[in-house]
Amino acid sequence: MRVILLEKVANLGKVGDQVKVKPGYGRNFLIPGSKAVRATPDNIAAFEVRRAELEKAAEVALQQAEKRRETLEALKINIQAQSSDEGKLFGSVGPRDVAEAITKAGVEVAKQEINLSAPIRSIGEHEVTVRLHSDVVAKIMINVEPLK
Repeated sequence: MRVILLEKVANLGKVGDQVKVKPGYGRNFLIPGSKAVRATPDNIAAFEVRRAELEKAAEVALQQAEKRRETLEALKINIQAQSSDEGKLFGSVGPRDVAEAITKAGVEVAKQEINLSAPIRSIGEHEVTVRLHSDVVAKIMINVEPLK
């Protein structure tokens, strides 16, 4: 299936690229998410008319992600959780908990933007990556403290 990308997609292409993808990826992810349209002659012509508008929107989104990254990297995030005397958590701190803590600190972040290799299961400082845009990744430090 050939599609025209309406926004930059990581590991696939940038705005305006015509790429060949597997049919399920196109039908189930790219097209419903408004990330691409089928590469038909009509859609190609319509895209060329809108190309400048879409490229400008992509540039604005990149600039906004850069601003959010600067704000995020300046934050100090503390999360309190129940733990044992040895520093092991009763449960874990996951992406939802991290996203809620960042949002309470003043920067709106969705849990889908949080990248944890594994849930946090111990007290201390942990580095968390936040993917704000396909080109912009923020690294923040999360301090997990015992609940008092």
